[in-house]
Amino acid sequence: MRPAPGEVLHFSEDPDIRMFRPHVSVSSGSWEELVWAVDAERAPDYWFPRQCPRAMVWLRPSSSRGDRQRLIGDGGGHRVHAIEYGWLSRFLEVELYAYRLPAGPFRPFGADGHALVARERVEPLGKPLPVGNLLALHRRAGIQLRLYDNLWPFWDAAVDSSLGHSAIRMRNARPRPQPARRSGPPHAPTAIS
Repeated sequence: MRPAPGEVLHFSEDPDIRMFRPHVSVSSGSWEELVWAVDAERAPDYWFPRQCPRAMVWLRPSSSRGDRQRLIGDGGGHRVHAIEYGWLSRFLEVELYAYRLPAGPFRPFGADGHALVARERVEPLGKPLPVGNLLALHRRAGIQLRLYDNLWPFWDAAVDSSLGHSAIRMRNARPRPQPARRSGPPHAPTAIS
């Protein structure tokens, strides 16, 4: 589910949006009223229930072999998406829709242009398209889908890698694991002279 030339997409669980009006997105870090969309390259970032936390990595020309092996592995493909087990049933059951929007009013947003924004109202080019089975969509696109008890260790590894990476709705992920406590007596303080 990717946009055709001259189009961008907006993914939603609401099948009845008639007009996209600029609004403030609290999670974007911008207080400007905007309409949000994505291009073909970043469309897979939104093949999820809206509130589902997800961490994603993909190959870039500058990615090291070690990082590829560590985070993508031999499972094939060039991209990995990860969610938590607690979101799996919602991922499998959600009814997601793709709205086709004209690309003309949209401009890249953010340092890496990961999203596209318009500052004016935008009318969809037609009825929204049902996205269908998200698991099958990932498979057809060659994207590995992984399940974790907790996303934070995967995300921390992604941030410290040479791979492209993005995370969405991490505020909805399980809390970051606490470091393991050491067993045994604490170390004696070191004397400073």
